Amino acid sequence: MIRRKPLKKISTSARASIIRVSSGISGLDKLIEGGFVKGSTILITGGTGTGKTTFCAQFILDGLKKGEPGVYITLEEDPEDIKLDFKRFGFNFEKFEKNKTFNFVYQNPFEVSDISSTIMNAINSVNAKRVVIDPISLMGMYMKDPAVLRKRLFEIVRLLKKTGVTTLITSEIKEDEKGLSRFGVGEFIADGVIVLQYLNIGKESFGNLQIRKLRRTKHEHGWFPINIGGSGIEVSEEEVSTILK
Repeated sequence: MIRRKPLKKISTSARASIIRVSSGISGLDKLIEGGFVKGSTILITGGTGTGKTTFCAQFILDGLKKGEPGVYITLEEDPEDIKLDFKRFGFNFEKFEKNKTFNFVYQNPFEVSDISSTIMNAINSVNAKRVVIDPISLMGMYMKDPAVLRKRLFEIVRLLKKTGVTTLITSEIKEDEKGLSRFGVGEFIADGVIVLQYLNIGKESFGNLQIRKLRRTKHEHGWFPINIGGSGIEVSEEEVSTILK
């Protein structure tokens, strides 16, 4: 059996100075000192169908239930189609849209030149505290040059930080890619990176999560099993390597 080393403790004063935002994912906050650093930008990345959008929905819904308005900006699907998918998990955003604490926005990936205005208008419309941009990788369809794309993403993240919102951005990893995001730029502009994947063992597939980096946070580094059930994503506290022993 492989035993995990205990997380290093940080001083009480340092801990008190860092405000954290819960992830909304059952079992995850115990691995990241209670949640994401407020005002940070976290990249949620992984292959197709690994749960990235579900992860983001739980993050936004968790905030809404705690009185923190949210914005979900999609560059891929019609918001109405996504909301239908969310209802499979019992995620109902309609009441929050009606009381103007949630805004679901579609941004055409071929018209990202004005995405900053879209983001700010959406945030201001509900005084958002949590934001999702899903997926940023589609911006690469418009900006073919990785250097230009990276510069644009830096500008967007800087804008988000100025507003003080806590943001999740998503990107897809292709099987033949070595980076952590499409075009290999997302991981460099984010404060944290969480990777979602499926591990194939024989004829079975298992969902897993890894916290690749998380600034100002003492976190676990292994792969942890996840289950995507009727209520969304749940993270096990026991590492994959331990379970396989």
